[in-house]
Amino acid sequence: MPQPMGDITMWWPLLAGGLLGYLLGSIPFGLVLTRLGGYGDIRKIGSGNIGATNVMRTGNKPLALATVILDGGKGAAAVLIGGYLFGPDMAVMAGGGAFLGHLFPIYLKFKGGKGVATTLGILIAISWPVGLASCLTWLATALIFRISSLSALVALAAAPFLAWYLSTDQVMEFSIFLAVLVWVRHHENIRRILKGEEPRIGKKKDADAVRP
Repeated sequence: MPQPMGDITMWWPLLAGGLLGYLLGSIPFGLVLTRLGGYGDIRKIGSGNIGATNVMRTGNKPLALATVILDGGKGAAAVLIGGYLFGPDMAVMAGGGAFLGHLFPIYLKFKGGKGVATTLGILIAISWPVGLASCLTWLATALIFRISSLSALVALAAAPFLAWYLSTDQVMEFSIFLAVLVWVRHHENIRRILKGEEPRIGKKKDADAVRP
């Protein structure tokens, strides 16, 4: 006899997968790596963000690259593990949990990053054509405008349209959810972009300099 949709037995595996994804996504790799690298607390450097763009302000490019890979990797891992074990619905739940974990990590009192690398990792894992096209959109925008935040905003705004063309309705709807939250998290960057005050890639402000 089929279970009614409201039955907890239908939902608890998905909720559990989302929670495990959240705990994985909450790992603040930017903070961990900068401390291991001897730069102290990344939250006291530059913008105070725990993501790769702010890690770059330490001047350590390999550390920033490692942050991108690990932040993207945790999102991808959540999707792949969830999808392999329980199918596409669990992949979405686990990936969404990892995304929210990065934005609102329990380990840092819910004050996390902006989710760009994690989102791209999730998209690559859940639909590699959409993820790859989004990454290429980021790269093309970065080469033209040299503004990291603008590149992220354009890439993630494009993701739902790419998913509509290249993937399924579920991935498209999930991409909209990810893109909206990333845009909300970038509200200060958007304000600076409109004022022409957003720093460009490779240009370090005096206020962002790292004390030895």
